[in-house]
Amino acid sequence: MPMRWIILSVLFFARTVMAIQFQSVAALSPFIMDSLAITLTEIGLLIGLYSGPGIIVAIAGGTVASWFGDKRTVIASLMLMVAGAVIFTSATTLGWAVAGRIVSGVGGLVLNVLMTKMVIDWFAERNVSTALAIFISSWPVGIALGLLILPALAASANLQTAWLALTILTVVALLLFTFVYQTPEGAKSDDTRIRITTLPWTPLAFAAVLWGLYNSAFAMIFGFGTLVLGERGMTIAAASSAISFYIIAGAISIPVGGWLADRTGKANWVIFASLVGGMLVFPAVLYLPDSYIVAALIVGGLLAGLAPGPVVAMPGLILAPETRAFGTGVFYSIYYLQTMIAPALAGALADYMEDVSVAFLLGSGMMLLAIVAHWAFRQTASTQQVTGSRSGRGN
Repeated sequence: MPMRWIILSVLFFARTVMAIQFQSVAALSPFIMDSLAITLTEIGLLIGLYSGPGIIVAIAGGTVASWFGDKRTVIASLMLMVAGAVIFTSATTLGWAVAGRIVSGVGGLVLNVLMTKMVIDWFAERNVSTALAIFISSWPVGIALGLLILPALAASANLQTAWLALTILTVVALLLFTFVYQTPEGAKSDDTRIRITTLPWTPLAFAAVLWGLYNSAFAMIFGFGTLVLGERGMTIAAASSAISFYIIAGAISIPVGGWLADRTGKANWVIFASLVGGMLVFPAVLYLPDSYIVAALIVGGLLAGLAPGPVVAMPGLILAPETRAFGTGVFYSIYYLQTMIAPALAGALADYMEDVSVAFLLGSGMMLLAIVAHWAFRQTASTQQVTGSRSGRGN
């Protein structure tokens, strides 16, 4: 197997472990509530704390990598994930649980930024959309494994057994990365002297806005979909099952979208088709007859899942190798800001209008804005590349 695919396997495994760690609180919430004597509100706090610092941490991670190097920074991030797991495992109070969650989250967020950059480094010349799509699909895989494995371990043994298994997985990820990962030939470290004015801010911002809008719209489905279908008369079990088909379909089509973008050379058309399909699924679920809802969700999930690989590859089209770590940090900071605001905005609007379907209308509008952001990226990226070639430093 070529070295770059071995590297991708290691990065995929590490990000899968990150996803399991993220999902662990939700998956083990009944056991944690009993163990720490806390409420659902406090469980929600612990869940949110993992990604809460993302707006600041994403940029900080890219900056630190500029000073110490990508590999050293990721190793430190994985060590933070291990330390956070140990703190959370031994927590006897909510305060210590919060501390463990924050430590783990900081490590996971930096890992997410820099490993994305590492995939681009290894696959920049070939199959980058496919590689990124595979890498991104590690998230739903980890979420599913967390829901499948951790509660079963806690139920069959005890909560500490589940935490121990997660900690061991994190240590394995740390060891694999430390001893297997290597920097690709010709890769450049970030220039520590780089000024923020040298970044292609406009196209980078449009790419990040697109990614944030896409994920925020996607979240409207699994965040509010059960309630929307419940208002249409479905039982909670049937509604949850229907939404799961959308998520599964999306997860299956993520690698397909990357493969199509690389094989056809039509990444822009893959993204456009995906965003249009993602936009139309919302009115379809709201207004189609009940007998068509599941089919609409499956088709919508298959279409929406095509975009992630080529979208996350977009920063690599405009960032020079020596600016990728910091630029990717900026990309994810803008993304985290949007995904933090969107669910709260949707919930507030639904409460104000006293109609949960407002969240779906908002999701459709987000996908429409994502199409506009994609068009704007293409226009400004073309200008950036022309400017870069004229100045003698092509991206």
